[in-house]
Amino acid sequence: MPVAASRADVIRLRLHAHGLTDPAADGPVAVAERMLAVQAQDYAAGQWALGVRSPGTTQSDVQAAVSAGQIVRSWPMRGTLHFVPARELGWMQALTTPRMIARTRTINERLGLDLSVLERAREAAISALSGHAQLSRAEFMTVLQAAGLSTEGQRGYHIVSHLALTGTLCWGRHVGTQQSLVLLDEWVLNPRRLERDEALGAFVYRYFIGHGPATLADFVWWSQLTVAEAKIGLAVARHNLTEVRVDGVAHFLATEAADTAVSPALRRTQVLALPGFDEYLLGYRDRTHVIAAEELTRVVPGLNGIFLPIVVRNGHIVGTWRKTIATSGFTAEAVLFDEPTTATGRARASKTQRAFARAAQDYARFLAVKLKRAEVPGRVSLDQ
Repeated sequence: MPVAASRADVIRLRLHAHGLTDPAADGPVAVAERMLAVQAQDYAAGQWALGVRSPGTTQSDVQAAVSAGQIVRSWPMRGTLHFVPARELGWMQALTTPRMIARTRTINERLGLDLSVLERAREAAISALSGHAQLSRAEFMTVLQAAGLSTEGQRGYHIVSHLALTGTLCWGRHVGTQQSLVLLDEWVLNPRRLERDEALGAFVYRYFIGHGPATLADFVWWSQLTVAEAKIGLAVARHNLTEVRVDGVAHFLATEAADTAVSPALRRTQVLALPGFDEYLLGYRDRTHVIAAEELTRVVPGLNGIFLPIVVRNGHIVGTWRKTIATSGFTAEAVLFDEPTTATGRARASKTQRAFARAAQDYARFLAVKLKRAEVPGRVSLDQ
């Protein structure tokens, strides 16, 4: 029997599910396992999304996990790059790739990438990368050109994404500031094998572990599976999920999370500096639990798909931030949405500013750089 929950309960439980309050995951691999997929088309932002959920983790730790093949970066869903636990990628793509291929067929044909061209690209990739070879993106483009395949314009990108979607390529070892391309079958040696209904159940369950409480509509948006597929997955996973009603709407979370997330206190800092494209905002169709509808365009300007880094206070998104890295150090600058007009509001803003400096210091520690300054223009500059 579902119980009623408040919107405040949703925020508290989601912070716990995301690992943004204690207890936190132990290392980036554990975060990836908890979240299942973390958006990572912005490579630096995706790395911080793993790091912020595992205090003490550094960027080098994330890159080491990627280079070891424990976390893989590929296109598991929505035609967007994500970090996923390596062994989970195959069954996810088995569910999502057919629809993605149908969606990309028109643009591929417009670019002259019919099936015969794409199969020639696959043959060139297998020939060049077999035997655990690795190639940078530029080197792989050279391989394609040598095979008589043009990579001009968007052709190169769409060839790589098609070969990744269909299980030939993925991004592998971290080299310098880039990742190399590798053959998926050689990189992921022990993929998890699931039957279709079992995979649908795992998809649903794993989403609610890392994102609950959330609705089935949230999952459908996130995964881009059909409603019918989502309902099958929910039926399979239902015995491991707890249902709560928020404003009369069914929300689900992993039962284990409902059993353990009992404290209303936020045990970590109340202010977080989360990256752009972070799952805390992006991972839901309905985002009004954490941000007012009228403020959304301040995080997603023009609603054009670009999500700015966000400042989160007590679970609510209260601003955006940006970084500047120079030889002299790292500067973080926040822009808060509210303009306090009362003494209480000004006191809270001042507290937020100082807590933001601590959050910026966490990011500096992750990058292994010195935090030179954290500031909120027009209010206060907190020199370190």
